[in-house]
Amino acid sequence: MLRFFIIAMGGAVGTLFRYALSGFDRKVSNGIFPINTLIVNLIGSLIIGFFWGLFEHLSVSSHAKTFIFIGILGGFTTFSAFSLESFNLFRDGEFKIALLNIGITNILGILLVFIGFVISKYMVNFLK
Repeated sequence: MLRFFIIAMGGAVGTLFRYALSGFDRKVSNGIFPINTLIVNLIGSLIIGFFWGLFEHLSVSSHAKTFIFIGILGGFTTFSAFSLESFNLFRDGEFKIALLNIGITNILGILLVFIGFVISKYMVNFLK
């Protein structure tokens, strides 16, 4: 039961962080490109890579990992919104924008996980 509570609390934190960034895409792209979802997913990718690398060197409880990875980052990032926005772009005939969204999100997301992981490694080595 404790695990569910930890996930729920982390999810609430992540969701509130995401909500704080909402509306950014209307200001930047006039709603044409789903920049808000891209931003939260890319930030989440960088953060998860960083913490994954950091936690390889630190003794962190499984509850803390659950709180951060499943709770906060699960609430912050969103695959379902990304999928729906890409679908709607295809449906509306915006094929280039849809493919750009899919390409940027996936390629840059994986790259940012790697970058976050590498940053944590350098940080740990620097602090030794």
